[in-house]
Amino acid sequence: MFSSVNSAVVNGLNAIPVAVEINATFSQKEAGLEPLFFMVGLPDNAVKESRKRVQSALLNSKFTLPPLNVTANFAPADLRKEGSGLDLPLAVAILQTVGLIRNSEMDRKFFVGELGLDGTIKPVRGILPIAIGAPRLSCTELYVPAANAREAAVVEGVTVVGVNTLRELVEILNGQVSAVPTQVETVQLFAQADEQTGLDFADVKGQDAAKRAFEVAAAGGHNLILIGSPGCGKSMMAKRMPSILPPLTLSEALETTQIYSIAGQLDATAPLLTRRPFRAPHHRSSDVALIGGGTHLRPGEISLAHNGVLFLDEFPEFSRTALETLRQPLEERSVTIARSKYAETLPCSFMLIAAMNPCPCGFYNDPTHLCACTPGQIHKYLSKVSGPLLDRIDLQVELFPVPIEVIQSAPRGESSAQIRERVIRARQIQNQRFAHAKGVHCNAQMTEQMIHTFAEPDAQGMQLLRAAFDRLHLSARAYNRILKVARTIADLDGATHVTAPHVAEAIGYRNLDRSDWAERGL
Repeated sequence: MFSSVNSAVVNGLNAIPVAVEINATFSQKEAGLEPLFFMVGLPDNAVKESRKRVQSALLNSKFTLPPLNVTANFAPADLRKEGSGLDLPLAVAILQTVGLIRNSEMDRKFFVGELGLDGTIKPVRGILPIAIGAPRLSCTELYVPAANAREAAVVEGVTVVGVNTLRELVEILNGQVSAVPTQVETVQLFAQADEQTGLDFADVKGQDAAKRAFEVAAAGGHNLILIGSPGCGKSMMAKRMPSILPPLTLSEALETTQIYSIAGQLDATAPLLTRRPFRAPHHRSSDVALIGGGTHLRPGEISLAHNGVLFLDEFPEFSRTALETLRQPLEERSVTIARSKYAETLPCSFMLIAAMNPCPCGFYNDPTHLCACTPGQIHKYLSKVSGPLLDRIDLQVELFPVPIEVIQSAPRGESSAQIRERVIRARQIQNQRFAHAKGVHCNAQMTEQMIHTFAEPDAQGMQLLRAAFDRLHLSARAYNRILKVARTIADLDGATHVTAPHVAEAIGYRNLDRSDWAERGL
């Protein structure tokens, strides 16, 4: 007796179809032989253990099966199968083999889910990538755990049926119970999303230059580093960055939610991420936690920050290897993780916000505190952040403490909502500019050819840029980043061309390229 049931596994962010094939023969139990159960097709330990889960689930769901010798094949046989999502199709295939499922229209039905010993169907990771890939896999009906149903239903073009138990699924397939497809209104999800996090730039007293830098960074998708003594507002402002970023588009939301789905970090009550992620890993996080990887592929913090913000506080305290591995993702907006068992590329188009002290004690150049660090200690501390990494950060801003008089008497500043309106207008200009450019959505992503086409300054601006280049000894990469920032400043002004004032402001955001910082180690 033979049967085959469709399923899928996730490889990176891609759904790969898997045919769960069952060949069964009657066991010679009367001869004293125990039934045999073989698994082939490169199953990992979680898949191999499904044999016991499936047998117990069938027994506790009150299905009476004859003693069978079973061979289960997971095709294609050369692809390693990982996870517990193949429990459900394995049980369905066995039930179909013995005639307990009599549905003849199984070709376009896919099944994914983990089985409990009592026959309940438990949620699994990676349902959303499978739902997104369903049309490509010729799947029209996707049967998933009820807890995963809303996550899968955000994708159009596939009917998603959430089931709670194996018995319920069999009754649906046999026509005894009508299937109720799960539906999710994505428009309503975005309408209900509160983009304001409760943190507002209006609460920030003083630091007007830094707030302007945040606005420019948000408008163009630029990376930003803040350097200043403890208590000057670096973390306070960084946490308010999501409040001025433009809202996620549906395609961006699906991209980001996929990553959270395979990482197992998707909130069960929120089937779709409708806010830009803000990730702030501790500086003691391991390289794998930051970049991704492990024995079984797990997205790192840089991928979980996709289409959002990655905030690295105490920047020099991260391991040198972790910081250096950021260089390629910052340039290419994707990370390739190669291990002995796999090699996968994950997206990681994030805005980096880094914050650091100017010295180990934190009070170098502070007007109210005396720095106790020697020049050697300062140089060693600052040299933990390499020049090539700093070159990839568009805006470099030095902060100074706000006087107590300003904190006590200054009125509330401009709100995040007001800043966000300007940011959205600037992003709309960029969306029109790059409408026909694949993979480019904001000024920070411009190629060199695009910089030449859209960000070339006027004669006065070019003269100013040459002078700064000679004085600060900028690299070619820093030169291009200044032009990208200048283009964003021009967009905020609604200007068609980049002029000298735009270039001057952009140069002003290269604080760490000054000679006094070079003498200290940066």
